[in-house]
Amino acid sequence: MEIKLYNTLSKTKEVFKPLKDGEVSMYNCGPTVYDFAHIGNLRAYVFADTLRRALEINDFRVHQIINITDVGHLVSEGDDGEDKMTKALKRENKPLTLEAMNEVATKYFGAFVNDLESLNIELPEKFPRASEHIQEDIELVTLLYKKGFAYKISDGMYFDTSKFPNYGKLGKSTDDKSTNGIMNELGSKDISRIAPNSEKMDAKDFCLWKFDTKLGWDSPWGKGFPGWHIECSAMSRKYLGQPFDIHTGGIDHIGVHHNNEIAQSEACYDQPLARFWMHNEFITMNNRKMSKSSGGFITLNSLKNESISPIGYKYWLLTAHYRSPITFSMEAVLGAQNALIRLMTSVSQYKGQNDNGSAITSYFERFMNFINDDLDTPQALALVWELIKDTKHTDANKLATLLQFDRVLGLGLAEVPKIDPGAELEALPDEIAALVFAREDARKEKDWKKSDALRIEIETRGYKILDEAKGFKVVKT
Repeated sequence: MEIKLYNTLSKTKEVFKPLKDGEVSMYNCGPTVYDFAHIGNLRAYVFADTLRRALEINDFRVHQIINITDVGHLVSEGDDGEDKMTKALKRENKPLTLEAMNEVATKYFGAFVNDLESLNIELPEKFPRASEHIQEDIELVTLLYKKGFAYKISDGMYFDTSKFPNYGKLGKSTDDKSTNGIMNELGSKDISRIAPNSEKMDAKDFCLWKFDTKLGWDSPWGKGFPGWHIECSAMSRKYLGQPFDIHTGGIDHIGVHHNNEIAQSEACYDQPLARFWMHNEFITMNNRKMSKSSGGFITLNSLKNESISPIGYKYWLLTAHYRSPITFSMEAVLGAQNALIRLMTSVSQYKGQNDNGSAITSYFERFMNFINDDLDTPQALALVWELIKDTKHTDANKLATLLQFDRVLGLGLAEVPKIDPGAELEALPDEIAALVFAREDARKEKDWKKSDALRIEIETRGYKILDEAKGFKVVKT
């Protein structure tokens, strides 16, 4: 079956064919682990997971890498400002040492992996850390310097964009119509978002190695840190080769980070970095991109405190196409979670009656047509509800079909316990069902204190949970 994916490089949907038959190499830009990920960050990984699952259901073996930036990423995402990891050390009253930086990075990397697992995201083959690939960075910068693409000034080594005629070919992020006019957190319209520096040959030139006499690693040019962009070029090449099939990230990566990756990698090795470039849109709040630098951001734990499960949040994301902006509100996510609860309740009804059903061919083919058309998850979810309402098919076949759908949607439907509310399932109020599933999440995470608190809250609202060997029962008291 043909797969079409939108390629930012060509600005069109293209039929996807991998470089190697039956295998796909994919690099997803990972987080800078200086703080907890917010839900806007996590949209990129739900998108990447959906893409991976879609490729896998099409019988491709996916080699996936998500990098971890634990050094060298400045707050401004340009060449000025404070390093994010240094900022984290100061915030947590840690000494300015590489050891302390590694300690902070390890803490937030662990939290990031926990978030991925809570969202039922398949983990990649490897999470390479920037701090463990300094030698690869130095080798890449050395080659660029030898080939005449790099030069040295007082604060670091820079890439000479004038020597790369196709610089910026991926496009701009902040001026692109796909952003719907939403400004980035700096309010910038510049293609590079790089601060003026009188020593640079051109304003677009970007840092390959940043000097720091007190902290960092030794290099042929001076002690310091690798530039943010050089890390991804070095790690993607090491683990996937060059070129590889797919590179993903948020749309804010297009104008600077990904254009810079392309320039330095192609200048260095005279071949493309990646064949397909794919980008997800922002989550917005008050018509601005959700970001840590703006001061107000929401984590998965924040949602959990509002009795919204990570899978409820994931369902909400899937109701929008990955290339469409989506505006966050608690009301919208709660509405999506209530729809997920109704879906899980239907699945729980189907379970146990007859587990020997078969996927319904007509529905599965329509589902695959939606997914293979640039991951059209809104249409795929609409089809889920069409199937549930269809009275022509048995519950067993509906269940088998939904479980096939879930190989791509990743909602964990196979793990839904059989639920007996002691009445008509539709009669269980949404707010009670939300508390019930929040308690199940807490139990899975072995957060017994939270689980007990939720049980008490359910009981104060006139319902009681009876745990059983294969699920649980909810009865009205």
